[in-house]
Amino acid sequence: MTGEKPDVMLIGSKKPVIVGGLEPAVTLHHLFDAKDQDAFIKSLADKVRALAVAYTANKIDANFMQRFPKLDQISSFGVGYDHIDAKWAGEHGIIVTNTPDVLNEEVADTALGLLLCTIREFPQADRYVRAGKWAQAHYPLTKATLRNRTVGIVGLGRIGKAIARRLEAFGIPVVYHSRNPQPDAKYKYYPKLIDMARDVDTLMVIVPGGAATQNMVDRQVLEALGPNGILINMARGSVVDEPALIEALKTRKIYSAGLDVFANEPQVPKELLEMDHVVLFPHLGSSTEVTRAAMDQLVVDNILAWAAGKPPLTPVPETPYPPKRR
Repeated sequence: MTGEKPDVMLIGSKKPVIVGGLEPAVTLHHLFDAKDQDAFIKSLADKVRALAVAYTANKIDANFMQRFPKLDQISSFGVGYDHIDAKWAGEHGIIVTNTPDVLNEEVADTALGLLLCTIREFPQADRYVRAGKWAQAHYPLTKATLRNRTVGIVGLGRIGKAIARRLEAFGIPVVYHSRNPQPDAKYKYYPKLIDMARDVDTLMVIVPGGAATQNMVDRQVLEALGPNGILINMARGSVVDEPALIEALKTRKIYSAGLDVFANEPQVPKELLEMDHVVLFPHLGSSTEVTRAAMDQLVVDNILAWAAGKPPLTPVPETPYPPKRR
């Protein structure tokens, strides 16, 4: 692009990496600064060419995108992009990018930590010590162990493969379910999730959110997992039927769950908060300063590539480059 700086709207807080990286190259408009956001959007609608989305609670649906007739690109923070109607964007010549790869190892580390915490009850043991109970009696032996378990990974994408490598180092057998078999995967593939759930005692969920995966871990899958089963969800809260999960935990149809995500974040159901045999994380899969800065930088780099007339670095599958003509 030549001439004047292109107009970009930032949806989210003024993260230093994003603001500092974009301001020299574009005219950046801060939506969250506006007292009347609707009026702010109307005043800029005909100028804005790209969106930098740093706050994924904002729904970027067809109605929202249509407000910007010159919109070319949406650069979104995070590997998940179910807050964006990417299918509609692709059909209307708008490129959507996300921030994969830079968070793979961090999320995989968190997934293993959550698995260990859930099986070995490490958070419960910490609370036991802090409550002064150790002086009275040793913490009870945990009934679950990682030994002799088979882990079924739901979604063997980049992060799923990073998790699988870690499990292999622990000597844990791995199998997987995904929409299609992975040609480079050496693990057993299950076309049907419920069949895998019957054959394993641990499910680790790391699929994208959205309509295609809504409640894919449902009552039937949980019942197939069985009374020794443990569910670890590192994906999206929408992927698991949360009421069915709560019922399965209450009635001990499964043994335990480790959850980093919930259906209505940051609200967590009271029933889960009151259960001592589950482990709950506040959606911190990639939450380190180093990784979040790398994710912010990739938001910037995708916008800068667009501003320079270059191909996007990480377009999502629904919006391949070059875009379709509108």
